[in-house]
Amino acid sequence: MPVPDGFPAPAELAPLARRMLADAVRVAHWAGELTEVDKRGELLPEDARAAGRALSMTVGAAANAWGQALLVGLVELRDGGAGPGWRLHAWERDDEAVIRGWSALFDAWTLLAPVPPAALRGVFAQLAGQAVDQAPQLLSFLHLVDGPVADSELLELLRRGLDERRLGPGTFPLSPVPHAASAVSAVRGTCREPQIDTPHSPADVAAVLDWMLDGLAAVGALGREDEAAELSPLGHWAVRAKLEEICTVAQTAAGHIEQSAQELLSACADYSPGPARAEFRAWVAARPADRAVAELLEAARGEDALVRGLAFEALRVVAGSTAEQGVRAAVEEAVLRPYALLWLAEQLDEGGVSPADVLGAEDAAWLWVDTAAAVLDHGETALLVGHVEGASAGEPVRLFHRARQSGHPRAASVLTAVASVHPDPAVARAARRSAFSVHTGGA
Repeated sequence: MPVPDGFPAPAELAPLARRMLADAVRVAHWAGELTEVDKRGELLPEDARAAGRALSMTVGAAANAWGQALLVGLVELRDGGAGPGWRLHAWERDDEAVIRGWSALFDAWTLLAPVPPAALRGVFAQLAGQAVDQAPQLLSFLHLVDGPVADSELLELLRRGLDERRLGPGTFPLSPVPHAASAVSAVRGTCREPQIDTPHSPADVAAVLDWMLDGLAAVGALGREDEAAELSPLGHWAVRAKLEEICTVAQTAAGHIEQSAQELLSACADYSPGPARAEFRAWVAARPADRAVAELLEAARGEDALVRGLAFEALRVVAGSTAEQGVRAAVEEAVLRPYALLWLAEQLDEGGVSPADVLGAEDAAWLWVDTAAAVLDHGETALLVGHVEGASAGEPVRLFHRARQSGHPRAASVLTAVASVHPDPAVARAARRSAFSVHTGGA
């Protein structure tokens, strides 16, 4: 997140984040290099017990601190195990890294919210997703009030938001809520869930509100006392930063904040990098980080290679480990693997990485075909000549051989297009032979 103008600088807020995450830092230092974690990246039971003994914590507290460390980037998953993250090394000297780490935790508050009692889980399956979409409005409300707000008032605001989703906007006046005349719906929900006509039980909405407030308190965004909630200084900073990110949408030619990821990326295909990035930031800021990541990855799985590349560009503006975890999972999908590997490598080397340093021959060939397909669909066919020269290192025959073996569904059409436009007859013939080999199943 950017630092909002006129708001506390990282040097003022970082000590608060360091205090809140002190146990996560301790666990990260204790862990060093772990050879094994479970499939979700959590501590194995014996390691959680060992951490608790070493750090004088309960097993539950050690496991919770580990979860925070993973979300913040103090530890990173590696080959079935885990090791210190770059943010751990920067923790004591880089205030900006600390605030960005905390903001990643803030974006992932739903992951730290207490699991609801079994009796309520059916209710949560229906209400939680809708309620999460209302969280930005509740946070904006708390930010504008700038003081304690009674749980009963937040409950009324949440109930009205849920009812508006169910029945349509403008159904209920806001005047009975004391502070709501000043509240701004800066962030609107974008979940396209089926509408539910049955009114929500007051007890169910109250239970969901408790879950939301406890989750936001768990990441240090607010405090709860005497049946009231109040934003912490970090919470105020996060809301202000989110609002400023969303306002960038007004600086572009057309806002896409309410559109699907597919619609956003398709529209941004015609934008230059700066305006496209502004759109990405506004779109991501307007929805929970985990949902933004899931939507972008889903769009990347489609047939349009240009959209796929733009999806990973958009993922670069998602703060913290929420994006990293989603992208790490995407490494297992053939259609996303090369992009995911490059994206992960760039997180560790902000100076830029070369595909040749990250991708094996098979992944590099698949990526070459995919990006060539994007040129075919959206660019000038003549650009394929430069695309060949840039990747072949003077050996186009080897490049074509790998392309035809890549398994990419567009390999034949790409190689045929190269054969039709390349000015060197020998290169054109090699491309044509490889295209024919794809059609006939030759090796």
